[in-house]
Amino acid sequence: MNTDWTDLRARTALRKIFDAAIASCDPRLTIARALPAKPKGRCIVVGAGKASAAMAAGLDAAWPDVDLSGVVVTRHGHSVPAGRIEVLEASHPVPDDTSNAAALRMLNAVQGLSTDDLVIALMSGGGSALMTLPASPMTLADKQAVNRALLASGATIAEMNVVRKHLSAIKGGRLARAARPAHVTTLVISDIPGDDPAAIGSGPSLPDSSTTANAQEIVSRFAIDLPDAARLVLEQADETPKPGEIDADVRILAAPIHALDAAAKVARDEGLTPIILGDAIEGEARELGTVMAGIARSVAGHAQPGPAPAVLLSGGETTVTIGRRPAGRGGRNTEFLLGLVIALSGTSDIWAIAGDSDGIDGTEDAAGALISPDTLRRAAASGLDARAYLAAHDSYSFFDRLGDLVRTGPTLTNVNDIRAVLVAAGTPAMR
Repeated sequence: MNTDWTDLRARTALRKIFDAAIASCDPRLTIARALPAKPKGRCIVVGAGKASAAMAAGLDAAWPDVDLSGVVVTRHGHSVPAGRIEVLEASHPVPDDTSNAAALRMLNAVQGLSTDDLVIALMSGGGSALMTLPASPMTLADKQAVNRALLASGATIAEMNVVRKHLSAIKGGRLARAARPAHVTTLVISDIPGDDPAAIGSGPSLPDSSTTANAQEIVSRFAIDLPDAARLVLEQADETPKPGEIDADVRILAAPIHALDAAAKVARDEGLTPIILGDAIEGEARELGTVMAGIARSVAGHAQPGPAPAVLLSGGETTVTIGRRPAGRGGRNTEFLLGLVIALSGTSDIWAIAGDSDGIDGTEDAAGALISPDTLRRAAASGLDARAYLAAHDSYSFFDRLGDLVRTGPTLTNVNDIRAVLVAAGTPAMR
């Protein structure tokens, strides 16, 4: 076997691994095997998320003989035709008027159903922002302010969704409550560490075990500045439907571990030992970069947790705590990579790729980026100070100027972040 890991070979292998992970979670290929029994009556389809249009297209194709209709909402640019199911596009990560209108459309669509009817809720990451119906007396502007504050707070995605559920008229099971007495089945593509279906899209079709008190504690712990109307809603303590109140039929179509398993298979084909570190890794993005650099050096120097050539695979969702200072452009994956490359400090024989599986890292037009042993050298030659860019949360600009951004376009799925660190060789004693 050829052991000469050139820059081109390493970059090509990493991109194959990344692309295979995403392709394995295409909802159009996975939805048919997860569908429930066909209903005697109608099937009403609702849904929200970055993968909802592709999920709807797969469902429409799988059930041509069912009386089927409905509406789903996805992010701008993530739409595909879905036959009998209408697809709306709205703003993400901050909701807009279409987010509000989509939520109202879905609530209206599930009214007046019978026990012979079936509601299928198609939920994927991004659904919380895309299907927004603020609880009274909140306005859309209030909800937009809440989303901005949550995104800048450093709270995890699960913690953010606890707050969102208790500030909504549709989330946290309230959509399923409106659909009674029809049966509700929820089909999920998970982007949540731990794959809790009730946390994906803030669980509009599933019972909610969190409470208003939980939401208030999160707001207090992260010092989240809520509008007055939002604070009033939490004080009113209008609880979401709890387990036992509504249907809880839920099926997971794809999840981060599925993507990592697919990545591992391609890694083996490329002559690498895959080491899956976990599918639910959280924490501050730049700090995870430092940790991953240490693990990569351990592979190179001690063949632990496995021998080189190897690839360290991980998933989950890190956070970027911006605070109140002005920030540059970037997302959690490019910030992770910038932290990683600084920690590696030019270590030879280590490359890495990291990106969001939906194709959009944060709010930018790239999924993520790729680093190589010469990244810092090339940056210095171009007059780029990596530490200054990291301090300014401007990782997108750093990798854009180096030509190392990874652009996939919208992938129509969303199983969270995919990170792969390739260690091509160990120390002479380890080879």
